[in-house]
Amino acid sequence: MAIKDWFSRRSADTAQESRASIENPTVPVSAENFLAFFGVQSANLPNVTIDSALSVPAVWAAVAFLSRTLASLPLHAYRATKDGAKRVSGKLETVVHDAPNDGMDSFKFRQYFWQQVFTGGRGLAWIERTPQGIEALWPMDPSKTVIKRTGMRVIYQLNGIEYPAADVIDVAFMLKSNGVDHYGPIANAAKAIQLAIAMNEYGSAFFAGGGVPPLALSGPLPSGADAMKRASDDVMRAIDAAKKSDKPIFHIPGGHTLEPVGLDPAKGQMIEARRFQVEEIARTYQLPPVFLQDLSRATFTNAEQQDLHLVKHLIGQWAEALEGEMNLKMFGRENRGRYVEHNLDGLLRGDFKTRMEGYGIAIQNAIRTPDEVRLLENLPAKSGEADKLHIQGATVPLGSQNVANASTQTPANDNNQDEAEEAA
Repeated sequence: MAIKDWFSRRSADTAQESRASIENPTVPVSAENFLAFFGVQSANLPNVTIDSALSVPAVWAAVAFLSRTLASLPLHAYRATKDGAKRVSGKLETVVHDAPNDGMDSFKFRQYFWQQVFTGGRGLAWIERTPQGIEALWPMDPSKTVIKRTGMRVIYQLNGIEYPAADVIDVAFMLKSNGVDHYGPIANAAKAIQLAIAMNEYGSAFFAGGGVPPLALSGPLPSGADAMKRASDDVMRAIDAAKKSDKPIFHIPGGHTLEPVGLDPAKGQMIEARRFQVEEIARTYQLPPVFLQDLSRATFTNAEQQDLHLVKHLIGQWAEALEGEMNLKMFGRENRGRYVEHNLDGLLRGDFKTRMEGYGIAIQNAIRTPDEVRLLENLPAKSGEADKLHIQGATVPLGSQNVANASTQTPANDNNQDEAEEAA
């Protein structure tokens, strides 16, 4: 073959290759595809979808914990009055607190809503209105909803029907710069989740194979493809027989040795790497690792502080996000009387002794009435003085009537009377 013909054929073969190569001048040399120039392909990491991501225990735990916790928070509708906030009754309270629609109770509706936020990155719900007011809240599938901006208006399109933004409750994990599209936690943490999935699959394959790593047979090998295949099959049968018989020893041909290929899990720090992936996934959700059952650094003291951190810096923020959307979309910008609000006290109740001490301080300092405290403990109200604010009797403002009355009272020992008796 002439040199010219060889180069022509080589160029044609190169053009058919999918990988980048030196012979392909259209592919630039860069850090991203440097290894591809030498025929080294990137690791065949598994593709990450929401379903595959949920197969990682840490992702499953994060989504389940956050969605259930937020769904279990008491959510009520209130009306602002001159005497303070009053809980609203009627259909609005039913929609907000009891059952948003005919097919779902409040917990199920909100759990589904938050699951969409912490997986795909967005939760959507349509507000059904009637002339009498808000009739129901219906969940929308974010994966099937098209969100687009027309002028300065945002439109949500689902199943050929368009919904204005004023009728859609929309909570995004994080919005992109255009204010319409969003980032999802699973999509943006795909590399960390890929590594966790790959380690799960490797661990499953490793232990399913009896803990035997990939092996290489070295020594005088037979010539010919068929002979090589028979020798390989003989060794595989020997290994399988040893695993089935629970015997740690099996025979191989004389003069041959078996050597492991790659690093074993211990040298590869597989346990440490898997624990680090739990931390990475916890970092994705800004979730303290103790709530993903990672107790490697947990103590009685810092676990309690992580509990406070959870409410202050995570649960409270997401609760505020939903409250803001519901108040804006359900009652409008100009509304100043009605609003919905979560009650976070349940997450901060503490143990019985601490709770009782806090209640006692609240009652003694006229912060809560005894009936309000009993309501927090799911106890019935008591008639009489239990619905009034109380304060310690010895705690009075200086210059008050109680101080003046005390100065005019007769002393316990009247010395004037003693002097009159002596004179007589």
